[in-house]
Amino acid sequence: MSAECPRAITISGQSVEAATFLGIKIHLLTSDDLLHLVSDCITAQRKVVIANHNLHSLCLYSGSSRDAVSFRRFYEDAQYTLADGMSIVVLGKLKRQRISSQHRVAYNDWLPFMLPIAVQKGWRVFYLGSTSDVAETGSAVLHTRFPGLQWSSHHGHFDAEYHSDSNKKVVAEISRYNPHILFVGMGMPRQERWIQENRSEIEANVILPSGATLDYIAGAKRMAPRWMGSLGLEWAFRLATEPRRLAHRYLVEPWSLLSAVVTNSLEISAEPASPIRPESTTPATK
Repeated sequence: MSAECPRAITISGQSVEAATFLGIKIHLLTSDDLLHLVSDCITAQRKVVIANHNLHSLCLYSGSSRDAVSFRRFYEDAQYTLADGMSIVVLGKLKRQRISSQHRVAYNDWLPFMLPIAVQKGWRVFYLGSTSDVAETGSAVLHTRFPGLQWSSHHGHFDAEYHSDSNKKVVAEISRYNPHILFVGMGMPRQERWIQENRSEIEANVILPSGATLDYIAGAKRMAPRWMGSLGLEWAFRLATEPRRLAHRYLVEPWSLLSAVVTNSLEISAEPASPIRPESTTPATK
């Protein structure tokens, strides 16, 4: 697969429009915008965390437990937050925000779009997550599809506690590889917690939590037809293929948000989308 290198633009340090609703902030970036942002951060040797929100994260975010407080802090500290699910787009529209389907960025689609550029520019990419077999298989698939790709991976089945020996070894392995882009695919909220705890020690320009992206590439999980994603029906496909694991997420969790949607409708729906400046980024040496 190949892709034409898009026209370079500068995003870092300039105004980026965001939609604010239900207590969350979504930056209105398209897939093209995200690629330009990543390229700009790598060129400028900046370090950013790009979070994402979907319906599951919104449920976790709105909780009252200690884990929820930590989860919210991750989003507060991230420089950018993307819309990962059509449910976020729909909720934003209900709140009269200028968010649309083009602002939904799914890494299943974005990764194959980005990797040819990574090959051209010599970016090093590291993926942390999945099982050992899936990480190995997925990496082999990508090396075959994108000759010359600088890609390394480590499975996500290790003791991710900050002070554990295995965690220190993983962080050291990532540091040795010195990636420009780090994907962390260990599921919510584990991946966000890991990034939050280790971000100061990670040498990477761009850090992105990415869920089960490599599982789909490796064929360990079935990917929904892409037209279902554009229609907001991808959740139904996932529920049908993994009913035991996802039934609670898709059939129970959304009801907990209903009261928030209703009670906040008058207060938040009148909030216009506002241009905001991204938070300051940390220089990263390559």
